[in-house]
Amino acid sequence: MTQSVVVQVGQCGNQVGCRFWDLALREHAHVNKKGLYDEALSSFFRNVDSSKCDGEAHSVGGRIQHLKARAVLVDMEEGVVNEILQGPLREMFDSTQLLTDVSGSGNNWAVGHMTYGSAYREQIVDTLRKAAEHCDCLQCFFLIHSMGGGTGSGLGTKVLSLLEEEFPEVCRIVTSIYPSAEDDVVTSPYNSILAMRELTEHADCVLPVENQSLVDIVKKIKHMSHSGKPGTVIRRESAIISGQGGLVGAEKPFDAMNNIVANLLLNITSSARFEGSLNMDLNEIAMNLVPFPRLHYLVPSLTPLYTLADVSVPSRRLDQMFSDAFSKEHQLIRADPKHSLYLACALMVRGNVQVSDLRRNIERLKPSLPFVSWNQEGWKTGLCAVPPVGHSHSLLALANNTCVKSTFMELRERFSRLYRKKAHLHHYLHVEGMEQGHFSEALSSLSSLIEEYQQLDATKGRLVSDAPRLRIAR
Repeated sequence: MTQSVVVQVGQCGNQVGCRFWDLALREHAHVNKKGLYDEALSSFFRNVDSSKCDGEAHSVGGRIQHLKARAVLVDMEEGVVNEILQGPLREMFDSTQLLTDVSGSGNNWAVGHMTYGSAYREQIVDTLRKAAEHCDCLQCFFLIHSMGGGTGSGLGTKVLSLLEEEFPEVCRIVTSIYPSAEDDVVTSPYNSILAMRELTEHADCVLPVENQSLVDIVKKIKHMSHSGKPGTVIRRESAIISGQGGLVGAEKPFDAMNNIVANLLLNITSSARFEGSLNMDLNEIAMNLVPFPRLHYLVPSLTPLYTLADVSVPSRRLDQMFSDAFSKEHQLIRADPKHSLYLACALMVRGNVQVSDLRRNIERLKPSLPFVSWNQEGWKTGLCAVPPVGHSHSLLALANNTCVKSTFMELRERFSRLYRKKAHLHHYLHVEGMEQGHFSEALSSLSSLIEEYQQLDATKGRLVSDAPRLRIAR
C-alpha cells in the first residue's frame, strides 16, 4: 500500500487541511467498524504508541492506538495552527510536523518566498524528510495553499520547489485557491501572478479553485435548503458544505467553502484509501491527463452537491450526475468548458455505480464534448466502492480543458491594472533578492501559458512548439 503526505501552507491551506483531516476521519470511522488499523487508514495516517517516547508506529492489522496525520503544517502566523492544536484534532499532530513564525508575510509573495523561504529552508526540508521517512512507499505530496496571501503564495510555492528538488520522483499535486475579483487583499493579483510561474514550473498537476465559485456553490445549496418548496429539503449530512458528524463543533467562517475543497481532496484520494473495482493510481492522473508539460491545470467539478431528505421523492438519475459534472455550475472555477477544447479527462466515481454505468455515460457524453482529435479516448476512470458519508454515489471530474485560460486572462488583467500604476511595488522591491524583473518574468510566463491554450483552441489541439507527450499507463 502506498502513502501520501499533505503539506498545508498558510492560513487558507491550514484551514482547508483541517477540514480534510476532520472529514477523512469521519469517512474512515463510517467504514472501519472494528477499530483496526487497516491499509485504508495507513495511506494518510500513522498508528503510533503514545505510551512510548519514540512514538513507535504499529503495522497494519493491529488495533488503532493513536492516529497521526501524514501531514506538514507551515504558517508564518501562529493563529490557525494554534487553533488546530487547541481543537479536537490536536492529538493528530506533534511538534515535528509543525513550522510556524509569529510575524506573517504581510500579504507579500516576496516575503514568503524569499525572506522566509531562505530563513526556513533547512527546517522545511528536515520536516518534509521526517514525514517522508515515516512512509513505506511514498507516492504523492498534496500541497494546499492560497494564491492571494503572502505565505500561501510565496512560501507555498517555495515549498513546492523544494519538494521537486528533494523528492524529484514523487508526484506533486497542488490545490491552489485563487482569489476573487472582490478580494480584500489589494496585492493578491501580484501574489497570484508570481505564484503562477512557480506552479507552472514545479508542479505535476494543479487543481485551481476559485473563491467565487465556492461562494456560488454555498449560496446555491443554502438557497435550496431554505426554499421551503415540497421535495427540496436537503439531508444536512449529505451537503458537501456540511461538517456535521465530524469532530469540529460550531461552524466557523469559511468552513462551508473549505469543506468543498476538502471534499475535492477526499474524492481524489478515495482510490488510494479504499478498495474499488476500477482503481486509479494517483500517479496516473499526471501520467494520463497532462499531454503537454506546462498545461497541467485540471478543472475540478463535484457532483452531487447534496441529496434530498425526502426518500419518497425520486432520486436524480445516475446519468444526470455525469451530465452535471460537465456543467460550469458544478465546477470549482467559473470558466465555461462547453466552448473549449478537452485534452483529457478523469472521472473518479464513488459508491454504488457499475463499470457498465460509467462506460455507458462516457459513450453518451463523448459526442457533445470537443476532444482533441489525437486523444479521442483520453479518458481515465476510477471506481471506488465507498461513497462519501451521506451519499449513495458521487463523481469528481478532472478535466484538462482550455477553458482555464479565461481564469488566467482575468487574473492577468487585474495584475496589469495594478502594475501600470506601479501600485504597492515598493513593498516587494524592498525585499532582499526581489527585483522588478521577477514581475516581468512572471507576467511573461503567464502570457506564454495563455498563448499555448489559445493556440490549442485555434489549431484544434496542436502546439507548434511542442508535441504531445501522452504516457498512457497500462
